[in-house]
Amino acid sequence: MSRLERAPTILGHPLVRHTEESGSDWLFMHSGDRDAYHPCFSERLLQEMRRGQEALRRRLAANADPQAGIHHLVLASEADVFNLGGDLALFATLIRAGNRGRLLEYARLCVEVAFNFHRLYEDRVHSIAVVQGDALGGGFESALCCHTIIAEEGSGMGFPEVLFDLFPGMGAYTFLTRRVTAKQAERMMLDARVYPVEELLAMGVVDHVVARGEGMQAARDLVRRQQRIGNAMRSMNAVRHACKPVSLDELLEVTTEWVDAAMRLNERALRTMERLIRAQQRRAHIRVA
Repeated sequence: MSRLERAPTILGHPLVRHTEESGSDWLFMHSGDRDAYHPCFSERLLQEMRRGQEALRRRLAANADPQAGIHHLVLASEADVFNLGGDLALFATLIRAGNRGRLLEYARLCVEVAFNFHRLYEDRVHSIAVVQGDALGGGFESALCCHTIIAEEGSGMGFPEVLFDLFPGMGAYTFLTRRVTAKQAERMMLDARVYPVEELLAMGVVDHVVARGEGMQAARDLVRRQQRIGNAMRSMNAVRHACKPVSLDELLEVTTEWVDAAMRLNERALRTMERLIRAQQRRAHIRVA
């Protein structure tokens, strides 16, 4: 049994567990009181995720062994959904107040966290998303920024932003176009469909679909298999970036366009956003371990 180390947490925010034997970190979103939190990307959640990523970066930097193999960072959720996306209540408040600067700060934090999952400590880390329940908007983007996506049957993923006349701007285009064509990516970003994971598997968006309740075990099995080929996995990370690089500057440029588009939303769009906020709040249930 691997030793688990729990990082300090804030109610409703990530629980990071380090498994020393397998060389992996597991970051669980939405850990906490089900009556105090709904499963979206609040600023505090994003800040805790970034702190967890930086702690891993420092730990890996301290290991100067040139023979060190691959390290795994697993992103999962303790709610009954993976993540329902951006903090729409914050968006509506900032847009109505005309506070572009604060909205840009939030958006930049989102893409920094996404970039870290994809490029954390260069070639040393392979990131895995375990999707149990729906991943919508920014939740879908957070899965896409990981190298491998494991999804449970019955889950769905999609981008609802177009329902309030916005587009997904926290990495959707960058990461989707590394799995499907640009034309297909644009269609998915604008059709507001929630795609079943079985269809996403056939499209090449999702890597593995497993039975409901088996996502975590599938991730553990994958970590064990890839540990045996750690040198090859590190090389694949380097090759992937050389052939299809992901740049933080690109992500920041796109998210700046997203902020400008958000600031142009009219009252009708904001009321639609608020209906989706209420839908998010109704889904605030925490998974029982």
